[in-house]
Amino acid sequence: MPTATPEPAPQRHRAPIRDPDAPRRVTLLELFFDLVYVVALALISRGLVEGLDWYKAAQALILLAALWWTWAITTLVTDMYNPERTEIKLLIMAVMVGALLMTTAIPEAFGARGLVFAGTYVVIHLGRGLFLMPTVRHEPQTQRRAARIFIWFAVSAVPWIIGAYVSDNARVAWWAFALAIDYTGFRLAYPVPGLGVVPTAQRNVTAEHLSERYQQFFIIALGDAILTIGTMFSLAHSELENIASFVIAFATTLLLWRIYVHKSGELLPKAIATSRAPSAFLNTAPFTHLVMVAGVVTTAAGFDLILHESTGRTPPAWVAVILGGPALFLIGRAAFEYEVFSRVSVSRPGGLLALLTISPGVMFLRPVFSALGAMLVLAGVAVADARRSWGRPPEAPAPPH
Repeated sequence: MPTATPEPAPQRHRAPIRDPDAPRRVTLLELFFDLVYVVALALISRGLVEGLDWYKAAQALILLAALWWTWAITTLVTDMYNPERTEIKLLIMAVMVGALLMTTAIPEAFGARGLVFAGTYVVIHLGRGLFLMPTVRHEPQTQRRAARIFIWFAVSAVPWIIGAYVSDNARVAWWAFALAIDYTGFRLAYPVPGLGVVPTAQRNVTAEHLSERYQQFFIIALGDAILTIGTMFSLAHSELENIASFVIAFATTLLLWRIYVHKSGELLPKAIATSRAPSAFLNTAPFTHLVMVAGVVTTAAGFDLILHESTGRTPPAWVAVILGGPALFLIGRAAFEYEVFSRVSVSRPGGLLALLTISPGVMFLRPVFSALGAMLVLAGVAVADARRSWGRPPEAPAPPH
């Protein structure tokens, strides 16, 4: 009598790992998860303009980097695990609650609510590891990957919690140290004595899902700029100047979008798909997009400044925000372009040089003219992009190294 072929185990008994052949489109729950970050970015950009100085800028950067890391790691989880499985859906919703709690603590993160911000950050990352390790217990390689990541976040939890109990000045240093641990662990593939690093095969990503997620978050960052324009615009004062500021702010946002999507943004999925080492994009994309997002958030803070009633010259701190936002974006965009094409267009450093050149002069003008200067520089970069590609066949991504 022939032996019956055993039936595959029911799906509920399998580890919630993505099927390599399954489509990796973004789920509605992932889009819903992103809504938290609309509020978070708005609070960070609004807080940046309250008492402008380098210390306030460092605080904003730390808050942004921490929130960005909760988003980036969760995005990797949904790329490597099956987001349609109930276990992963519950994990995403739990992280969403935590990210929302961190967001509520942003205004007082360097004051009375420091422990709420840091404690929630630690619980998100350690809780994810404690959840995933038993969930994937039947997949030893995947379980060891989760264990490596958990150990690194356990190490960084120490300076996160210490920072929550010290003074504001020391808190910046402790939290910056904690973030350095988190980002370094990722960049080094989470090496752990006795376990080694996460194997390359477990760091490969799929073009369709990951590229779409990063593009979506950049759109969320632009949403912060749009939100600022819509909430700060008022005709109660200096009608002509305020209308001009409104138009300049919107045009600047449009240019940021255009420069981002031009070629590199469009070809990112193809570049990842054709690379022999997709993990190379995994190693760099979180950092280049963080810089671009930081540039957009800073630009939104500049919109907050120019849409207020202002008289006289532009203070140096205002110039740093109004011109620094587009400059940060161009730096990140240049690195992003190098990821895809292994070269950087002349318009990127050219735009940075132009922003640096006009910065001394705009301090003698009204803030709206500083914003106008930034917009014209971005317009020049966008025009240079369009001229370079006009009438030419689409440029292919650079071959893998």
